[in-house]
Amino acid sequence: MLPSFLECSLDATHRFESERLASTCSHDGAPLLVRYASATIERATVAARPFTMWRYREMLPIADDEEPVSLGEGGTPLLRARRLDALLELGLELYVKDEAQNPTGSFKSRGMSAAVTCAKRLGTEQLVAPSAGNAGGALAAYGARAGIPVTVFLPADTPQVLIEECRTYGADVRLVDGLIDEAGTQAGAFAKETGAFNVATLREPYRIEGKKTMGYELVEQLGGLPDAVFYPTGGGTGLIGMWKAFEEMEAAGWIDARRPKMFSIQAEGCAPIVHAYEAGLDHAERVEHAHTAAWGLRVPSALGDRLMLHAIRASGGAAIAVSEEAMRDEMLVLRSTEGVDASEEGGAALAGLLAARARGATFDGPVVLFNTGSALKYAPR
Repeated sequence: MLPSFLECSLDATHRFESERLASTCSHDGAPLLVRYASATIERATVAARPFTMWRYREMLPIADDEEPVSLGEGGTPLLRARRLDALLELGLELYVKDEAQNPTGSFKSRGMSAAVTCAKRLGTEQLVAPSAGNAGGALAAYGARAGIPVTVFLPADTPQVLIEECRTYGADVRLVDGLIDEAGTQAGAFAKETGAFNVATLREPYRIEGKKTMGYELVEQLGGLPDAVFYPTGGGTGLIGMWKAFEEMEAAGWIDARRPKMFSIQAEGCAPIVHAYEAGLDHAERVEHAHTAAWGLRVPSALGDRLMLHAIRASGGAAIAVSEEAMRDEMLVLRSTEGVDASEEGGAALAGLLAARARGATFDGPVVLFNTGSALKYAPR
């Protein structure tokens, strides 16, 4: 269990009659995390189901007889990267978890499927979110699937291909002068004015439930836990979600008390978690003038900072900043060596592994790099 000051809990047993749309804790603004008071999940039962994220439905906020708002998200491949390992002379059991193969081209599909499923059940009439691009496109797609209108607030300098993705899925796109935190402020104001359900990162508890399924999949695909996970980190819900999933799996008897070393990888131009980690702080200060070509990492201030820092330290991992050049170079190495549709974020994960090795990190088992989205989601440059 996480220290109590890090989170508040929302009971999510499968009795949804009294459930309400939730945002953050009304007392201190901390993120709400769903806890399942009585749910159990059997590996044999899960193994017989289709390989999407909804195979773990006992540990997701959905009723037994409910159909999710789904496009087939999850079940992404875990690719053994033998050629990459040989090229870089790493001597590791190296894997790439390729989230680019989700329906909307990134891991955001998982979170939006869960959030929109809950929002539809609870009767919301419209959805809103700020985004650096991928989350907005995913929300627009799942909103279209559910028949719920979507408004997305994007920084004005978001690549045009991401803006058009949101629009072609039917979303109302509002461009904002500023970064994603300013987009978040405007999305929050829009939600208050209109009653729209705000699906911003960690402003509601359901997106993280979808993203945690990456942790369940790792254990199923590897037959156990990896030794280390290298995760490109913006808002951090994927890292937080997997940490939560490992706790749930231990309670269910799937794994023991050991945990993978969690490595949070950020861009040098926007590294609030790295700065806090290196300074020994339990919270991260906002980065002024944040910049990076990896749009998913351009998050100058993250609501989940305490949760991320706790997971990184408790696991024996680290937070590492990498340069723009390293992200770009290693993205191209991943693409040309393993055929993975790696984005700059995927390149950041590989650059983070190389930086960790250069600092003396050693690994005794599988090492997993996360490619969180497709490079095709970015404008050519």
